[in-house]
Amino acid sequence: MKHADLLSIAKKYGDPVYVYDSEKIRTQFQRLTKAFSGVKNLKLNYAVKALSNIAILKLMNSLGSGLDTVSIQEVKLGLMAGFKPEDIIFTPNGVSLEEIEEAAALGVRINIDNLSILEQFGSKHPNIPVCIRINPHVMAGGNTKISVGHIDSKFGISIHQIPHLLRIMDLTKMKVNGIHMHTGSDILDIDVFLYASEILFETARNFNDLEFIDFGSGFKVPYKAGDIQTNIEELGEKLTRRFNEFCEDYGRELTLAFEPGKFLVSEAGYFLARVNVVKQTTSTVFASVDSGFNHLIRPMFYGAIHEIINISNPKGRERYYSVVGYICETDTFANNKRINEITEGDILCFRNAGAYCFTMASNYNSRFKPAEVLWHKGEAVLIRERETFDDLIRNQRDVGDLFAAKKTGVKVKQP
Repeated sequence: MKHADLLSIAKKYGDPVYVYDSEKIRTQFQRLTKAFSGVKNLKLNYAVKALSNIAILKLMNSLGSGLDTVSIQEVKLGLMAGFKPEDIIFTPNGVSLEEIEEAAALGVRINIDNLSILEQFGSKHPNIPVCIRINPHVMAGGNTKISVGHIDSKFGISIHQIPHLLRIMDLTKMKVNGIHMHTGSDILDIDVFLYASEILFETARNFNDLEFIDFGSGFKVPYKAGDIQTNIEELGEKLTRRFNEFCEDYGRELTLAFEPGKFLVSEAGYFLARVNVVKQTTSTVFASVDSGFNHLIRPMFYGAIHEIINISNPKGRERYYSVVGYICETDTFANNKRINEITEGDILCFRNAGAYCFTMASNYNSRFKPAEVLWHKGEAVLIRERETFDDLIRNQRDVGDLFAAKKTGVKVKQP
């Protein structure tokens, strides 16, 4: 998107504001599809948790995507967006049996990641096929906060528990139609991913009625010019060859599934915030914006780096700034970062703001959540209104005079 387009959106809809480029989402979807074009049956299930606005879900539906959901609420959002139940897979973690049964009643695919719920669900609903989430005990991504396939992860059924899993299947007579893994985010080493895939292939041989194998996602996208990223084309070539070999050996054409989230929407997102004040201290120049980690928590939570551009003065002389927010906490977006000279009132643009940004926003400090805008075919479409004070107190109840002083009838002598 052009700076002028972003500035016009900030002017029309106010700031802070999230902006998503539908064309970038489409090209990312097509790139992933092309990389695995050698697979006869490919299914991309967009990870709703990355960006759950219904307009984005409808866009994914129009592209032919399925959905990967982690809560019953995400399942219902997907159905509202027009997805067929069979195109939605429910992959929760640590939820109750009742929530899984509610999702199953809606007709979506079920993915179970622990032996306790597996046994309970199989005993009550042996005729409903389920997918099994396996923990391959492979560390991918290099960051324990976003790596979920290592041995200490809460996600998945350990590969060492396969005998117990098979015993549950035998006793309940339940059917397993899919096998799944997700090692984590920001995967760079394709060989590590392929190694984990071999573990999944070997595990899959224990199941006779598989329809699909889900390899998760976690592909790294570039966060700045020249940044390293997952080589999707190389992965597609190597995994396609190995997957087709496995299907031939298995004796059936299976579906190869992925659940991309960040890969599809991260680079499509822009977060715009206005500079409230430029503050010079004895050692630092702070640019304080009208936002904070209530809107964009990833830098503070994950140590994520987002490229920051002064789109109001893109050709100005570069200076060093620490970009901070207005929250009454330490909410630093960047330390001593080279940015084109900033003046109070300028609009700063945070890149790679499509994934896990708005969806992790909060009302901390009683601040409002920002608006969301979709840039589609050269036009800006408002897809979420900015919150108001009425939204902030909508579900709070007036307790009336609950804390008013009670009359006791006892007179107090005045001094």
